[in-house]
Amino acid sequence: MSRYADMFARLQARNEGAFVPFVTLGDPNPELSLEIVRCLVAAGADALELGLPFSDPVADGPTIQRANIRALASGTKRQHCFEIIRQIRAEYPDLPIGLLVYANLVASHPLHEFYQQCADAGVDSVLVADVPAREGKAFSEAAKAAGIAPIYIAPPDASAERLATIAAASEGYVYLLSRAGVTGAETQMQTPTHETIEQLKAYDSAPPLLGFGIAQPEHVHAALSAGAAGAISGSAVVQRIEQYQHEPERLLTELSTFVKSMKAATSNL
Repeated sequence: MSRYADMFARLQARNEGAFVPFVTLGDPNPELSLEIVRCLVAAGADALELGLPFSDPVADGPTIQRANIRALASGTKRQHCFEIIRQIRAEYPDLPIGLLVYANLVASHPLHEFYQQCADAGVDSVLVADVPAREGKAFSEAAKAAGIAPIYIAPPDASAERLATIAAASEGYVYLLSRAGVTGAETQMQTPTHETIEQLKAYDSAPPLLGFGIAQPEHVHAALSAGAAGAISGSAVVQRIEQYQHEPERLLTELSTFVKSMKAATSNL
């Protein structure tokens, strides 16, 4: 079984959903970023979604845009990011680790080289945020050749035909958006229709994880109640990094408290 399949099976046996935090690697600097990722896992994260810093993250709102700027300004390079991933993989061999990236980062080298680098570091999945499933054949083929699960985004207004394409192309999980627009805890999440999730399941999709606007435990509960297998929270995590970046001890305490509260909501079904 893949790490994702194993995780979902374990959680289902405990009648729990998955809580998956997102951070931009290297934010606010590579050294503290490693401690942040360790903290998220220790506090109860079931999997990780990690971003490679990029100068033009078009799918992200201002909070995560600033995280990218901080990471790049600190001198974070791709090798720093993969070193963090290798360290986390060594410490947590069963933890699913996903990357969220942009096409320019992937295609700046031959596709197979990027995905092999991911595999060598211990990455399980890659979501290319600005490549839809209908245009992702080359990315998917390169990912699968390296043993990496391709992940695609399911918009809230997707047609049945598009959902079928996304379900067929995605492995590991499907990233289901709670609303249109860009990331951000400032904009309230919207609970997806039960019908959208049922359609994905009818197309034999990988388990859907709900993202965008997941900032409070009640958002996690609402996602699971709608039929999602779990929830992804990014901007709410990154906000805390921004607020306490100059107080590392308090930052880690705040992140731990937040993750524990969000994870607790996954068993309140």
